[in-house]
Amino acid sequence: MTGAESSPSYRVWALSGLPEVRPGDDIAKLIAATEPGLVDGDVLLVTSKIVSKAEGRIVTADDREEAIDAETVRVVARRGALRIVENRQGLIMAAAGVDASNTPAGTVLLLPEEPDASAARIREGLRDTLGVEVGVVVTDTFGRPWRNGLTDVAIGAAGVRVLDDLRGGTDEYGNPLSATVVATADELAGAGDLVKGKAAGLPVAVVRGLGHVVADGAEGARALARPAADDMFRLGTSEAVREAVTLRRTVREFSDGPVDPGAVRRAVAAAVTAPAPHHTTPWRFVLLESQESRVRLLDAMREAWIADLRRDGKSEESIAKRVRRGDVLRNAPYLVVPCLVMDGSHSYGDARRDAAEREMFVVAAGAGVQNFLVALAGERLGSAWVSSTMFCREVVREVLGLPESWDPMGAVAVGRPAGPPKERPAREASAFIEVR
Repeated sequence: MTGAESSPSYRVWALSGLPEVRPGDDIAKLIAATEPGLVDGDVLLVTSKIVSKAEGRIVTADDREEAIDAETVRVVARRGALRIVENRQGLIMAAAGVDASNTPAGTVLLLPEEPDASAARIREGLRDTLGVEVGVVVTDTFGRPWRNGLTDVAIGAAGVRVLDDLRGGTDEYGNPLSATVVATADELAGAGDLVKGKAAGLPVAVVRGLGHVVADGAEGARALARPAADDMFRLGTSEAVREAVTLRRTVREFSDGPVDPGAVRRAVAAAVTAPAPHHTTPWRFVLLESQESRVRLLDAMREAWIADLRRDGKSEESIAKRVRRGDVLRNAPYLVVPCLVMDGSHSYGDARRDAAEREMFVVAAGAGVQNFLVALAGERLGSAWVSSTMFCREVVREVLGLPESWDPMGAVAVGRPAGPPKERPAREASAFIEVR
C-alpha cells in the first residue's frame, strides 16, 4: 500500500432520487427507497427542511415576523428587520430558523421541534429497514459571528460523537492540549453541504470512512450549545447593557477572592466616557489596591466618624452599632475613591449661577460613577457605592495625599459577591414617567 493510500481519508456524496417530502412521510423509508447502499459506520447528513416537512412543521403565517416572535425565547441582537434570537430549540440564529422558502405561499417552515429525537427516529428507521448501523446528523444553515458567509451545522444528531474531546493529549511536538474540543458534527455538516448545495434539491448526503465517529449512546447535538455560564459572547449589545445594569446591585458581602486590577481599570475607562460640562474631565479614581492603604484610610475615617457622632451626642452603644453597620468597606478586598475636580468650570461671580455650575459637575461625577459601577457588573464584580468619604473629605485627602482641589465623592467597595443578590420588587418604569 502506498503512502497516499494509507493516509486518512473519507468520501462524501449526495443521495439522488428523493421525492418531494410531505407531512407524514417517513424519512428513513424515503432514503431506503433510493437504494443508497449504506454500510455500517456511514453518517447521513439530513437537511432539517425535509425533516420539518415530514413532521408537519409547516404553519400558516401571513406575516413571517409573527412566526419568528412565536419561536423566539429572547432577542440577542437586532439591526433593522434582521433579528438574531435564541429559539425554542436553544439555538442562537437568525430569524429563529423560520424559513419562508420552498414552502407554499402564505406558509412558513419551522425547525423540527426536537432535532435530536428526529435524528434518532431516522437512525432507528434505517436500522429496521436496511439493517445498518449508521449515524445521523440533522443540519441547518447558520451565519457565524465575525465571519462572512453561511455554512451548515448540526442541530440534531443520533449515533454520532458530536464532540471530540482532545484535552489531556499532546500535539506532534509534545505540547499538552488543554482546550481542544473538536465540533465533529458541525464539521460533518459542513462537508455534506459542499455536495448537497443550497439550491440543488439534494437534501441528504452520506459520509463514508469515518466510522470511528459512529457510536450507540452518543449524546445529541444539544451538547454543542455552550452553557450560558461559559459563553462569553452570549449577549447582544443592547442585551449586554441591560444585563449589566440589572446586575449593578449594591453588594454588602464579598468573598475572599482577589480582584483583577485590570478589570477595575477597564471599568474606569468606561467611567470617563460619561458626559461632562464644557468638554471637561471632572473624574479622578483613586485605586486602593493594598490592604495597608485600605486599612489606613478606613481607620482614619472611622475615628473621624466617631468624633462626629460624639459631637452629635450619640451614646457609646449607638456609636458602636453604627460603626459595625459601616463595615461594608472594611470587608471588601478592593476600594476605589472617586473624586470630583472642578478643572475647567466657569466662575460667574453670581451665587445662583456658581451653585448651578457646581451642580453640573456633581451630576457629571455621578454619571461617571454610574458608568463605573455598570462596567464592574459587566466584569462580574460586585460593588457598593458608599457616601462616607464625603463627610470627611479633609481626612481622606490627608491620608491619601490628594490635592486640595479633589473632592472625594464616596467610596466604592469592589469584590466578588459572596452570594446571589436578594430578590427585590420590580420597578415599573411608568411610575417614574410624566409626559407633557
